[in-house]
Amino acid sequence: MNNVEFLRGAISAGDCVSTGWELVKRRYGLYLGMSLLTLVFVGCLPIINFFIMGPTLGGLYYVILRDMRDEPIEFGMMFEGFKKFVPLMVVGLIQNIPGIIYNILSLGVNMAQIVTDLGSHRKDLYQSSSPDLPIAGGILALVGIGVLLFAVFSLLWYVAFFFAIPVAMERDLSPIEAIKLSARAGFSNIGGFILLAILLALVGLLGVIMCFFGVLLISVPVTYAAYAVAYRQVFPYFEKQIFNNMPPPPGSYGSSYGQGL
Repeated sequence: MNNVEFLRGAISAGDCVSTGWELVKRRYGLYLGMSLLTLVFVGCLPIINFFIMGPTLGGLYYVILRDMRDEPIEFGMMFEGFKKFVPLMVVGLIQNIPGIIYNILSLGVNMAQIVTDLGSHRKDLYQSSSPDLPIAGGILALVGIGVLLFAVFSLLWYVAFFFAIPVAMERDLSPIEAIKLSARAGFSNIGGFILLAILLALVGLLGVIMCFFGVLLISVPVTYAAYAVAYRQVFPYFEKQIFNNMPPPPGSYGSSYGQGL
């Protein structure tokens, strides 16, 4: 595997959000269009979205990282991720495992609910019955514990994969190499990651307050841009770059990361 270096404790959440907003603001129409298309590809195409999530996000990060270097960008560059379709698809599929599990469990629960409702209806035709409160309470407790464990698992999984797609896009790494590198970098920056997630949740809440349209028009583009800034904070330099230019000086992205190197 290529010797790719990353910085520990490098994520400055406030700088990620502020720099992300500055990026969006200066090319708002482009960022809005890319964000909306990403939402359609990733969230509105059942089954297909699992296969194209990686290439779609890879192309989005490609454009944002170029913009951070003040290189020419255009909307069509968003499809650059499909040039690395197979590795990005594999990374995206593995990253989506919690979502796939959740969809399967939801389907199973819905089917079980339908069967239970039918059985209860037939039973009520012949006799009245009262709910067994202890059993119901126990089931609810188990469900609550399961949801909590799944939430913790999903959070750790998300941290581990946070950098997998952009690093696979920017570096010639296999999916497994990109995932392993992302996991090491993610858990080495977990404090900044959690703070960034909190700040972006507040940005999302602000969008909801703005009659929901703010989520699509502001929160989503800023979130994607902030994620790209966080990636660059943790991976500021590369031995081999796909952009064929020298890295910018420390502090170019609104933070002091990398100045100690």
